[in-house]
Amino acid sequence: MRDTPYRLAEELDRFLGDPGDPSGWFSHARSVELDEKEEFPAAICRRLDDWGLPDHYVPAEHGGRLTDYEQLLQLMRAVARRDLTVAIGHGKTYLGGVCVWVAGTPDQAARLGADIRAGVPVSLGLTERAHGSDLLAGEVRGTDGTDGWLVNGEKWLINNATRGSLLSLLTRTDPAGGPRGFSVLLVDKRELDKDHYRHLPKVHTHGIRGADISGIAFQDAPVPRSALVGTEGTGLETVLKALQLTRTMCAALSLGAADHGLRLAQDFAEGRELYGRRLSDLPQARRTLGTAAADVLVHEALATVAARFVHTLTEEMSVTAAVTKYLLPSGTEDVLAQLTRLLGARAFLKGVHANGMFQKVERDHRIVGLFDGNTLVNLNSLVNQFRSLVRGRGRGTGNLAGAQTAYDLSAPLPALDPGRLSLVARHGSAVLAGLDASVARLTALAGERPALLPAAAAARRIAEVTDRVHTDMERWQGVIGDVPPAAFDTARRYTLCHAAAVCLGLWTHSAPQFTGTRAEPLWRDGLWLRAGLDRLLTRLGEPDTGDTEAYDALLDHLHTTRRSGELFSLHPYRLPGKPTEPVADAATARN
Repeated sequence: MRDTPYRLAEELDRFLGDPGDPSGWFSHARSVELDEKEEFPAAICRRLDDWGLPDHYVPAEHGGRLTDYEQLLQLMRAVARRDLTVAIGHGKTYLGGVCVWVAGTPDQAARLGADIRAGVPVSLGLTERAHGSDLLAGEVRGTDGTDGWLVNGEKWLINNATRGSLLSLLTRTDPAGGPRGFSVLLVDKRELDKDHYRHLPKVHTHGIRGADISGIAFQDAPVPRSALVGTEGTGLETVLKALQLTRTMCAALSLGAADHGLRLAQDFAEGRELYGRRLSDLPQARRTLGTAAADVLVHEALATVAARFVHTLTEEMSVTAAVTKYLLPSGTEDVLAQLTRLLGARAFLKGVHANGMFQKVERDHRIVGLFDGNTLVNLNSLVNQFRSLVRGRGRGTGNLAGAQTAYDLSAPLPALDPGRLSLVARHGSAVLAGLDASVARLTALAGERPALLPAAAAARRIAEVTDRVHTDMERWQGVIGDVPPAAFDTARRYTLCHAAAVCLGLWTHSAPQFTGTRAEPLWRDGLWLRAGLDRLLTRLGEPDTGDTEAYDALLDHLHTTRRSGELFSLHPYRLPGKPTEPVADAATARN
């Protein structure tokens, strides 16, 4: 099977070294130390530059190595698994450059690509102190100047606003504002005199303490006409299309946090004894670990396919990105909350269990749901598309071939065509249009292989719930202005149906590829699918399937991967360092 995305991530992981070795340059201990000091991980970021990670932020047509968004997802997941502060601080450069990849000229993109590959940090200036996510209310203005604009105003809560040398800046270039009143300007601070801009102080944050979360204020800053990205007045459209890519890639941050949190909780449960038994043998602890493990695999399936949809289902990314950006951060927050209850006090303590890494992971991840549009922004984006989604589900329209290519992990991906990005999925969702076919395929397979009967039964229930959700969506299609809470809840339920359809499509198209691999136990007889669909039904408010055997088998595989030095993942993935048995913390040893 095509495994390049994972193999390159393994290569990066080996370069980063064993995170459990305190003397390592990118160890968990080093990350905790930097977090305590609220210090930016500059030395670690320079080593990532040395490996060549910035090359993967730049599309190949602009001089970089980005040809596969699934690969970028796995690379960033590997970094996030060690430290979200580093992943967010370094990965911000990708976010800063996307507007140019979407709408810039070839020359502009080539110049930016060269800067990024040379290690020049790039940032994205969208939000303002008084307006938050309301981009249409932005007050940073660009007035006509000599061969360009004079920029005035302040952007705030901007990642790498101080450290970044280049800034993709959403600017009001028409005093009247409105959808066509904004432009994106690629501002190069290296070309500005210091009296035309100033950096705002670093904001002290609860999580990602070392990140450069600050701001920038401009005063009559001269920005040349050549800095315009796309055409004047198209800035908002460019940003919204760029966010479809960045919101999808934010999934890597949640996947990495969940990978790390699950392993920390597993080690604790294996090393902790209560009433003469290991915590991991107690029913409630097993249920907590099992449901968390199932959620992690559902999220991995959704993120993997969403990254492939960038190439194959580009015209539907307005839906895919909103679903992914809502479900991965919120779902991972729930996973970490479950695991927090398992760890108890040790989830909040420093220096007792695993150098206090769990409390750092949990704190750091809370901010992911706020990046690139918060929960309500993404759900509102789906509500705005209810009409086309309902119509597409009824007619069975959408790019079904594109969806099937993404589900088949062995299929090569076409190059991304940014021109296919659209603010609305006009023909609905191919994911939901293909749900019934996936259910029928799984049901047919279950007729030949009885072990698949539980998965097929759960799939049929998912299809029934999906029909009810689309009936609810009809009620809210066309809603304008204040969106009622019930419409947001319907959008939330839609994201879960979408995720279930993705899981079914992925399993029915790719399961045979894992025969004979180290991940085969998860794919055989639909194991991860059974547990995943059960979890999605529960999150939809439906009765669970009662398939406790699936969770027990998941836990068995979770323990196997830990002992063998593998990542708990849908795909075989060897972690760096020597496989080790979990060790009890000091407090446990005294009990």
